[in-house]
Amino acid sequence: QVQLVESGGGSVRAGGSLTLSCAASGSIFSIGLMHWYRQAPGKQRDLVATITSTSGTNYADSVKGRFTISRDNAKNTVYLQMNNLKPEDTAVYYCNADIRTTVTSALVNYWGQGTQLTVSS
Repeated sequence: QVQLVESGGGSVRAGGSLTLSCAASGSIFSIGLMHWYRQAPGKQRDLVATITSTSGTNYADSVKGRFTISRDNAKNTVYLQMNNLKPEDTAVYYCNADIRTTVTSALVNYWGQGTQLTVSS
């Protein structure tokens, strides 16, 4: 059984910073791509940032230059450092990862339960 558990959400004023964490636990052989998504009330879930197993990164245009995704492969954890936060960043943030549980198993996609970020003006 694999679980992704996010932490670090909360309330912050515009211009502030916050770091989200997402730890994968359970029977894990390897982790491929890891992502952060977000979903604002009444809107679809959007991809925010992606990191490969070798730490290549990609970002949505709306967060480029403000957010940084990183990972610690030894801890099976992905982070999202968020700077210069704006009210429009308010959303539930979800981590997502492709995980292989054994050397011969296929990659399976997993979601975390989400963590709320609220940015006030």
